[in-house]
Amino acid sequence: MTRIARYRLNPRAWRRDLKLRIAVLADFHACWPWMTPARIARICGEANALAPDLTLLLGDYVEGMKRLARPVKPADWAAAIAALEASLGVHAILGNHDWWEDETGQATLEGPILARRALEAVGIPVYENDAVRLDWRGEKFWLAGVADQRPLRSGDRGNLYEGPKLDDLSGTLAKVSDAAPVILMAHEPDIFPEVPDRVALTLAGHTHAGQFRFFGFTRWTSSRYGDRFGYGHVNEGGRDLIVSAGLGNSVLPFRIGAPPEIVLVELGGGNG
Repeated sequence: MTRIARYRLNPRAWRRDLKLRIAVLADFHACWPWMTPARIARICGEANALAPDLTLLLGDYVEGMKRLARPVKPADWAAAIAALEASLGVHAILGNHDWWEDETGQATLEGPILARRALEAVGIPVYENDAVRLDWRGEKFWLAGVADQRPLRSGDRGNLYEGPKLDDLSGTLAKVSDAAPVILMAHEPDIFPEVPDRVALTLAGHTHAGQFRFFGFTRWTSSRYGDRFGYGHVNEGGRDLIVSAGLGNSVLPFRIGAPPEIVLVELGGGNG
């Protein structure tokens, strides 16, 4: 069974009486033999068993271990992910590896790339600097998603954290047309310092909790902020961020102290 990381929150910008269960799945990194379509399907079944109201996918569906793994065809991993179910639907963003492994995307920095097309082919909407208003139990809230912050492979630029970006946070939030609360999906957590108080909760993946974590800390993380946004629940200035450890692997096919996980977030209801 996959580890379930549970969080109960009452964000400042969220109504305490509006209960919402969110399942979050990040960083599948589909590949043979480590994250096969069959394993993805099992994980999705475990997520469905949590009876979420809303299921969110935070990017990096494709493999990240070229020398140690073989890629899974986009149609095959997408078909496995299509088994996900939630009352308010399944919604997705893309990650850096989805861009890095798409040669046309690397050449043009324009989409839709293969990963987006695969998800949309199975009926899962993909948010790249977009937002949608959802109705739940007589109340409304917004779900927003930014495009990737690191779409070019690191070898194509001098600094790992510099270069062209596709995310447009201000443009995304400009699409929020009323005062209803906002949940934001961002693959990399590094955007969090820019997120305004207007957003009730930011959800991110990408870091794999360092993939190798000792005594609750890691010596290396793919965030420019190190362990500050490396994993788990972060509250800064009353703003809330949850960073998932993700499900798959990158560079090496194993984890130490950072087990793969499904995140279950319960908002509202007087908890937290």
